[in-house]
Amino acid sequence: MSWAGRMILGISRILLVLVHASAACDFGPFPYRATGIVCRMTKPAALLLNQETAQVIQAAFRNAKFPNITGERSVRLLGKVAYELTNIQVNGLSIEKSDVELKESNAIYIAIKNVTASFKGTLTYGYAGAWFLRLFHSVDFEIESSIDLQLDIKLMCQEEKLAADASDCYLNFHKLTLHLQGDKEPGWLKQLFTDFISFTLKLVLKREVCKEINSLAQTLANFVLDLAANFLRDKDISVDISVASDSLIQTGYVESHHKGLVLYKNYSSTLSDSVFSPSLLTESRMLYFWLSEHTLSSLASAAFLDGRLVLTIGGEKLQALFEVEDTEAQRKAVQMIFQGTSYNDSVAKVWSLAHPQISLQPEGTVVKSLVAVEVSILPTGGESLVVLYLEKEITVTVQATYAENKLILQPLDSSTEFKVFKCTADPSGDDPSVRNFLQNMISVVGIPEVTSSIGSALTSLMNNKGLNLFDIINPEIITRQGYVIVQLDFDFPHHLLLHFLQKSL
Repeated sequence: MSWAGRMILGISRILLVLVHASAACDFGPFPYRATGIVCRMTKPAALLLNQETAQVIQAAFRNAKFPNITGERSVRLLGKVAYELTNIQVNGLSIEKSDVELKESNAIYIAIKNVTASFKGTLTYGYAGAWFLRLFHSVDFEIESSIDLQLDIKLMCQEEKLAADASDCYLNFHKLTLHLQGDKEPGWLKQLFTDFISFTLKLVLKREVCKEINSLAQTLANFVLDLAANFLRDKDISVDISVASDSLIQTGYVESHHKGLVLYKNYSSTLSDSVFSPSLLTESRMLYFWLSEHTLSSLASAAFLDGRLVLTIGGEKLQALFEVEDTEAQRKAVQMIFQGTSYNDSVAKVWSLAHPQISLQPEGTVVKSLVAVEVSILPTGGESLVVLYLEKEITVTVQATYAENKLILQPLDSSTEFKVFKCTADPSGDDPSVRNFLQNMISVVGIPEVTSSIGSALTSLMNNKGLNLFDIINPEIITRQGYVIVQLDFDFPHHLLLHFLQKSL
């Protein structure tokens, strides 16, 4: 292929990439309609996180790879003077103050005042003077600097992922002083090379430090997204957190919008009628998560398809269920069902027969499901025998709270309707005592036991993902028609930033 042909092919590929990237982030005239999950961080949270900015900036300075700096000047009487600064390294760094401001121009403005940095390295210089005199010399140097750093960080969409752009970066030098071989006193050599290299040195420092800050910002954004994606993934079930709309930055908060589509093997959900609007969230708490009814309902469906909506109860828990009340009717029903078999030789299995239907309402999360209950006994020396099987359509309203690193699901109003009833001790189903007892037992103890077990399982899952490592303050879970809001304050989890910096360096 000719050079012109290769150039045309290369341009075509670039255009295709640009078209693909722009198309992937084109949200159309209704940007929120595909939004399943929203994260809003308010100004107090940004101020808290800004307290950790010093560590990130220090990492940027230390991680920057400073190239050798070379130059040449003609000097009267001395001829041409050439110099090279090599092995430039950060020797010391301190930051006086850092401020953050959220700007409606879709940027997070960070002003870092008085970054005092010390650099060290080797200066090699030589000059060809008059009468063919040539001198070459190498000395160690130290540079003292005082810098103000300004960053405008923008949140953008790249290939449907949230990305941070910190390329809008400025360094303002208050001081840049060169010391040779540890000599702090001015001298003609020091003055000569300070004049030569100060401008070039400022450009190099700005370029390399800003490049590293931009790289760290992108790495940190990816790190946070990876944490979120991992938190919303368990085995074959995951949640798509691709960007569903452009991020929104106001003076009081930063907000990102995600698809929140549930993925499970060949099953995937779709959402095109989200009810989200920024007006649904306030600015009184530090952090908000908005989740659509569609996302939660799809998670429940995926859990059903993965066979997770199954509960097995035996031993003491089974006894507690069936001895909810000490009455003659209860004792008679238990005797008929278990036929005198010990609870330790019996087991109850509860599972969902169909996709649970979830509806979010102001009073709580309304769950409607067709549930099967099977009680089996294992007589001594015999095979397992099913003594009770029933199917019930259960509707229950659940309120969720989170306290002491535990998710608590509290059932409120509930209703049950028998669809199938089979009992070995009552084949005809004419004896109402067993059915009435089971009706009461399921409502009073059975449903709370199932919701408690689900809450414990979800708590264990979230803690395995590291939720218990966060310092969460006074979290609230608020349900409304079609969505749920989780709002909270927090202290910064320093271990996460440390882990991130260790990975990035």
